[in-house]
Order: sequence, then structure tokens, then C-alpha cells
Amino acid sequence: MGRSGDLPRGVSRFLAGEDGWPDDTGCPVLHVDMDAFYASVELRERPELRNRPVVVAGAGRRGVVLSANYPARRFGVRSAMPAARAMRLCPQAVFLPPHFRAYQEVSRGVMAIFRSITPLVEPLSLDEAFLDVGGALRRLRATPGEIGQQIRRRVAAEHGVTCSVGVASTKFVAKLASGMAKPDGMIVVPHAETLEFLHPLPVSALFGVGRRTAERLAQLGLATVADVAATPLSRLRRAVGGAAAEHLHALARGHDPRPVVPDAAEKSVGAEQTFAVDHHDRDVLRRELLRVAERTGAALRARRLRGRTVSIKVRYADFGTITRSRTLPVATDLTHEIYRTARQLLDEQVPPGAVRLLGVRVEQLTGEGGSGEQLVLDDETAGWREAEAAADHVRSLFGSSAVRPASLLPHADDGDV
Repeated sequence: MGRSGDLPRGVSRFLAGEDGWPDDTGCPVLHVDMDAFYASVELRERPELRNRPVVVAGAGRRGVVLSANYPARRFGVRSAMPAARAMRLCPQAVFLPPHFRAYQEVSRGVMAIFRSITPLVEPLSLDEAFLDVGGALRRLRATPGEIGQQIRRRVAAEHGVTCSVGVASTKFVAKLASGMAKPDGMIVVPHAETLEFLHPLPVSALFGVGRRTAERLAQLGLATVADVAATPLSRLRRAVGGAAAEHLHALARGHDPRPVVPDAAEKSVGAEQTFAVDHHDRDVLRRELLRVAERTGAALRARRLRGRTVSIKVRYADFGTITRSRTLPVATDLTHEIYRTARQLLDEQVPPGAVRLLGVRVEQLTGEGGSGEQLVLDDETAGWREAEAAADHVRSLFGSSAVRPASLLPHADDGDV
């Protein structure tokens, strides 16, 4: 359960406990957020590390923190922090490389639990989603809070990870509540008490308030959500602009009309790799490009998507970044074709230099069969689909390293044999 001592003043009474939770009538919106998701998935296979600080990060000291468990967070380690800084803050932490296929598999299972309850599921990322359970209450003979507890129990029992749940009448308040319930807790904000929940909170709790906006509000003497709600719109507009003022004023008064939008279509699928050392060698870059293209193709096939536009991102040692793209005649999910296009872009349109990051992304997505597949005599891709599907199956059984392109096998000069 979430720890009431960590909650803002007055919020602990909204926390669900063994004795129940506040009235959830009129609260059909749930926000479910997995707790330290990547780290939690890793700890399923390494239970001996559960009480130690654990950080999931890519590319050694040059990468960024993707996830940190709660013992690591007590040292100030946070997601998106440079891994080198995390090492300084918590040198005793165990640093683990990410395994995205495992995270995607757990995410699919968790989202399937959500969809078994309601078709109104709006995923925000692999590890969080909004649910509108209003239409499921009669069928399940349950209240929103009971459904929230059922979700928490099923996620833990079926996938070995925990989640936190916010239950409220609006998306904004539900998301705030789930964040305060962490880790492994649930907060229910009764519809009639929405303002009592919101108004004591600092202005930074309002969606869209970053450091600069908070500073402008502080200059007006506005420290809490209640202060923003009580401030005339005309005064807010002078401080933060018209659109932002109306947005913040509405949220501060508990207004958020946004519905839960099920399964918003993905706009792109891709992967990136930050290198431990900068690379000039084009052969090395082509090899790493293949590695990233393979992850991108596998992600497309797992989602049953294809795309027409292939783009690459190249970030140099000085953090200068360029992107280049090319649109194909027919949508694809084949690693072979994605890599061939990405390599052409690298060879033909990317100036030489010391590269610290490579990325591949596929856009203009459609579902399998969503756009007509052109049939061509002597099709160069013939056989690739079957081969890559077979490789996907083997990797799903034996791990991501079970099958690789030959050029990605360890070389003697890699020190990895």
C-alpha cells in the first residue's frame, strides 16, 4: 500500500486501506500506473535484488536511467537522469540493461486485463492507462474502487509486478491520485470532494505547470491550486497567456471534460541506441543501425503494424542532431527492408562525424492488411517475412539473443566472446 506518511497533508484520508475507501459514486475514471515498471519486471527474475537499489539504464555511463526501484529513488535516482549521475548518487546500486521484449510482453498482458473489464482503455505508454469503467459496473456488480482493487490483485498474481490506481470523476484527478498512491496503493477521490482534494496541493500539481510557469505564478503570490482557482482569469492571462490561463483555471476548479479515448492509434514505432563511446567508423555504425532496425521491426510485428516511412536519427558528440527519412512504395514490417532503407539514408545523407546515438523509426502506420500489398515478380523480400517470423518465435521462447543476424554475432575484437 502507499505510505500515508509520504502523502501531502490531508490526502491520506483518500487512501484505500483494509477497512475500505471513500465513496466512489460518480467516479468512473481509473488511472492505472505500474510501479517502477522496467525495474519491477527485471526483479521478477532476480528476487534476491528486491531490497537493494536497482537501476535499469542503457549503454553504461553514456546512457540514461529508464527505471529505478524505490530503494534507488531514496538516493535521488530518477528516470531520464544520466546514468553517470545515478552512479554518483547511488554507487551501491545494481545497474541492469533493459530487456524491451520482456516489458512489451508484460504490458500486453496487463492491457489485456484492463480490456477484459472495459473496452474503454486509453494506453498512455507501456506502463499506464486510463480506464472508463462506468459501463462495466452493472455487469461486474462492482464499484469503481472494487474494480481498482481487482486490477491490482490480478496484475500482481498474473504478472508478478505491482501497480497503483487513482479513482476519480476526471482523468486529471485520477492521474494525480495514482501518483500519490505509489507504490502499490489506491486513492479514491469522491466526486463531491474533488476540490477538497485538489485545493491544498501546490501549483506544480496542475498539469502543464513546469518550472517557468510555477515561477510566474509565484510572482503573483499563487502557491496552491486553491490560489489559482480563486484568481480572476484576466490576471492569470497576463501572467501565463490566454490558453494556459483558461486551462489551469479549469483544472484548479476540478473541470476536465476529456473522455477516455480507447486505443488511440500509434503514430510511429522505433528504437534508439546511445553508445558508450562515440563512433566514427561507418562499418560500426551500419552494424549498430542493423541492431536498432531489428528491434524496430520486431516491435512492429509484435503490434501487427506496418509503416511506409523509415526515418533515422543521428546525434553527434556535440549533441547536434539530424533526422532523415524516406517513404516506401508499400508499408513494411520487415527488418531487412527497414535496415536497407535506413542504411541508404545513413550512407547517402548523413555527414561523417563522431556519433553518440543512432535511432530508427517507422511512421505512416497501418494494421496488417490495412493497405494493399503490392505483388511483384521476383520480389526481393520473398522469404524474408517467413524467416523473420520464425526468428521472432524462437526469440520469444529462448530470449532475444537466441537468433541474430550473423553480422551482430560477437567478434573476437569486441572482447565479447
